[in-house]
Amino acid sequence: MCDHILSLVSPSGLASGPTHMPKFLRIGVHQSNVSGYTSKAWWVRRVGSTVFLKWGAVEVHGVGDGRKIYWTLPPRAKTIRCGTVQRAKDYAKTAIARRRSHRYEPLAGNIAIRRRRANRGAELKQALATILFVDIVRSTEKAARLGDSRWTLVMNHYYAAVRRELKSLRGKEVVTTGDGLLATFDAPASGIRCATAIREAVRTLGLEIRMGLHAGEYKVNGADVVGLAFHVGARVAAKARAGEVLVSSAVKDLMSQSGIRFKDRGVHRLKGVPKRWHLYRVEQ
Repeated sequence: MCDHILSLVSPSGLASGPTHMPKFLRIGVHQSNVSGYTSKAWWVRRVGSTVFLKWGAVEVHGVGDGRKIYWTLPPRAKTIRCGTVQRAKDYAKTAIARRRSHRYEPLAGNIAIRRRRANRGAELKQALATILFVDIVRSTEKAARLGDSRWTLVMNHYYAAVRRELKSLRGKEVVTTGDGLLATFDAPASGIRCATAIREAVRTLGLEIRMGLHAGEYKVNGADVVGLAFHVGARVAAKARAGEVLVSSAVKDLMSQSGIRFKDRGVHRLKGVPKRWHLYRVEQ
């Protein structure tokens, strides 16, 4: 399934003709002429006084005219109601300008959702792990202040530091999403220690990060991993403040004998995730 060409609606309510939604691919520390890397994409669309945003991790396969881009997970979406058409135009113009100036390249084609052929001979394997999400706080502002060359250098050092701590504590990198990273751990204590080590390591680069951990089951089919646990982990990270490591109650309940201290951060509703979740801040 692909993003479709949609019609813009004029203030009178009449369609003003079909148009491609502006879409952008995050180049970041990756090279746009290399096949098989994971990156991040955005699209922006305005309808009347409302602006629609969609973004998420993508896989890029092939190069040149034969390049194909796939969402690796269902993209996140946001709707901004600006009140007036002019405010919506200004918002969309600014959003597009930011993408164009911060290591994004415009995309002319569609972003597809990969349809995989069912393999009747292969069964999905169930796995249990602690899931860590890492995300840089105010990365767009920092990129604008530093400029493309310096920001690329900082990001290279950032990923090197993150991967060094992952290797030290036996974490498994699953995917990178522009300036974020998802990893899994067999033991929750390893995930927490890795998160705090990453936090201290990247501070030397002038970066603040937010991190979230959740423990749960997911399914593995070859190189693919799927499951609600990943979405919960991402939403836990989104609730974290700068420099904060948040964990779900699923992680804390596994840590009763660890000696790691937690501070109650209350019960939260996580966007798009069923029920409310109790979150805790790591005090280590």
